[in-house]
Amino acid sequence: MTAPDDLSALWTHEWARADWTRRNTLDALARGGLAALLGGGGLALSGHAVHAAEDDTVRIGYLPITDATALLVAHAKGYFEEAGLKVAEPIPVRSWSALAEGFAAGKFNLAHLLKPIPVWMRYNNKFPVKILAWAHTNGSGIVVGGKSGIEDFKGLAGKRVAVPYWYSMHNVVLQYALRESGVTPVIRGDAAPNECALQILAPPEMPAALAAGKIDGYIVAEPFNALGEIKARARMLRFTGDIWKNHPCCVVVAHESQVAAKPEWAGKAVDAIVRAQAYCVKNREEVARLISKEGRGYLPMPADVIIKATTDYGPAYEASGAIRHRDWAAQRIDFQPWPYPSATKLIVEAMGNTVVEGDAGFLKGLDPDFVARDLVDDRFVRASLKRYPEWPGAADDAALTRQETLSL
Repeated sequence: MTAPDDLSALWTHEWARADWTRRNTLDALARGGLAALLGGGGLALSGHAVHAAEDDTVRIGYLPITDATALLVAHAKGYFEEAGLKVAEPIPVRSWSALAEGFAAGKFNLAHLLKPIPVWMRYNNKFPVKILAWAHTNGSGIVVGGKSGIEDFKGLAGKRVAVPYWYSMHNVVLQYALRESGVTPVIRGDAAPNECALQILAPPEMPAALAAGKIDGYIVAEPFNALGEIKARARMLRFTGDIWKNHPCCVVVAHESQVAAKPEWAGKAVDAIVRAQAYCVKNREEVARLISKEGRGYLPMPADVIIKATTDYGPAYEASGAIRHRDWAAQRIDFQPWPYPSATKLIVEAMGNTVVEGDAGFLKGLDPDFVARDLVDDRFVRASLKRYPEWPGAADDAALTRQETLSL
């Protein structure tokens, strides 16, 4: 097993450029302090997103995880340029807090964010963010120590589990699974015998923390689950896409004022992303190598880890119980750009039942139907789907609706 310090060292040198990842910044953002951190009050784009608002160059911020794959492939394959846009080298950051801050401060004008984060930013912090498309589906799991004896979510009673962000699909799905198993999620130092204690931890820190015994498990995006399995002898407890069928995780976001002022820019950016997702579906292993340390170096992770994270969804996981719905025909990670309104509505409803740190009062009275219309601008992806017929049923409006499926 790799030593915890060695796991952390995989990432340390990659973050020198991310100078806004100070611990006090992360803590403030994790607790919902975005508005206070960036000047207080309702955040207007003017003055906070100068670079993004005044520069037509596509400026991408991303976490070095597979959630960012479509954005990275669009950059690597030249799809932004082919659409007629200039694009800067994507900038990696260490945590969701840092990415949300960098986007809000105008460091980036295109980013991927966990689906609940834009909900929090727009309706709690009054920040003008718009979802343009889904970045991917599934792509996450919960792992536990290989010798922990934890076989199901009931086994997490009395344990400590790390999540990457309070406003995350991971927190929503984990708490759903805990409640369905009779375990109460809590946010405090110790967990009672019928409780599971949750804490925020940046994704790069999770495998080392598990290996050191500081946590009993973690739920996060790939490739940190695969890294935990390979380097820290972690065991996959369950894939999130086997709990919520083909769920959204990260979405592609832009600043509302830029979308309104430059719709052609937004449409071209979405075209590039839709093309990239189609390429990812057909070329999974090639894409894994492309974004790996040995490829373009977008992710500071070896190709074998990325390949496992994007392709390994085999029968061994059925035998272990990590996959219980093989009939769903899901993938470990998949790529589909259409933002189903039903999923947005379910997320808003689920967020109201999810324990978070800080004031979540903004969720009270928040109408899921309104959010699905107000937060998401789907006109660009709808047009892109018709331009790129790789997507089955893209020209059929009936194919753009679905019923959400959750089952433990």
